Amino acid sequence: MNPSKSNISVLKQIVKLIPPKLIDRLADKHEVSEHCRSISPTCHVVAMLYGQLSHSAGLNDICDSLHNHSGVLSQVRGATPMSKNGLSTANSTRTADMAEELFWNVLNSLTDSFPVFITKGRKYPGIPRRFKRTINAIDSTTMQLVANCMDWAKHRRRKAAAKLHLRLNVGSFLPECIIVCHAKDHDSKKAWGLCAGMKSGEIAVFDKAYVNFAHLYNLHSRGIFWVTRAKDNMAYDTVGQQAAKSTNIIRDDRIKLTGTKAQEQYSDELRLIEATVEVDGKPKVMTFITNNMEWAPSSICDLYRCRWAIEVFFKEMKQTLQLADFMGYSENAVRWQIWIALLAYLLLRFIAWQSKWKHSFNRLITAIRSVIWNYFNMYSVLECCGTAGGLARMQSDIEQLYLPGFAQKA
Repeated sequence: MNPSKSNISVLKQIVKLIPPKLIDRLADKHEVSEHCRSISPTCHVVAMLYGQLSHSAGLNDICDSLHNHSGVLSQVRGATPMSKNGLSTANSTRTADMAEELFWNVLNSLTDSFPVFITKGRKYPGIPRRFKRTINAIDSTTMQLVANCMDWAKHRRRKAAAKLHLRLNVGSFLPECIIVCHAKDHDSKKAWGLCAGMKSGEIAVFDKAYVNFAHLYNLHSRGIFWVTRAKDNMAYDTVGQQAAKSTNIIRDDRIKLTGTKAQEQYSDELRLIEATVEVDGKPKVMTFITNNMEWAPSSICDLYRCRWAIEVFFKEMKQTLQLADFMGYSENAVRWQIWIALLAYLLLRFIAWQSKWKHSFNRLITAIRSVIWNYFNMYSVLECCGTAGGLARMQSDIEQLYLPGFAQKA
């Protein structure tokens, strides 16, 4: 089966998912048109979006490709090719706050127009079915940069990196809060901002890097349930015990912190659960703490297992989009690239949902990338990427192998 033809290119079909006039409205708000007037804000966004979808190696790669396909490009909201210096100047001088706001506006537009995209879209398969609450996984990922030319991102003598802090809604598998910054600050300092928008009754799951008892008490006082791992040096006294009802639960205790500072920050009781869990096919003992005293200890372990959803999200982002080779040295240019990568991920996720895509995210972007300049119906292209059909392959054992000159066994 061949894909059907279309009057517009695949790139234009993707850009059409961005509400019209949104880019120009945000450009006026952030006054980006005053910088690098030779490139319109729409051309800038389209160029950076193409760089992500095509996994371009650098600014030269983007600009050369746009020049070679200038006729097709002109149909994408009147975009025109640009020089490398012009695109580099736009990335460094135009505030990346515009790209950040563009991502959130497109996300809100898609979810408002298609509520089913959130409620019945892709879900992480590891969610415990008995939980009907919103589960938020919180974590960060580091993107290594070049230390000798990116002083703003240095966090060690010879290392520089940018960090993407994320709060992921495990149910919709879409981000709820994102913070892009350098890697100097500890993760626990960003936890306040990541969890600021959470509502009473929701669940937060994070690893021990985000443990800050003042922040945990803030979540507790707001009616938010949280689950995390206990640090090895945590000082506490056991004030109560519950009988373990499962063979993998070693202990289920109520505790109070004894450290002077920790006790001041969190004066209420906590729950500590020590359990044997399977990690990479091998049993491992882990200690969890939570502020919920009612759920079964097995449920606490299952909730923490949901945290792996955010690792899957980061893996899809970093392995398919252009977040390994950065196209600028300034902090603003790096933020532009990260936020446009997030925008590209969002648009591809929406395309996958509309086309009822059943294969991997990596295969989706590969299929889109191969026809991005062609005049095909994007969704018919994805329909042609099904599992290969035909007769099953024949398999033979060594006993069935026929060799000339050897008698076949009866």
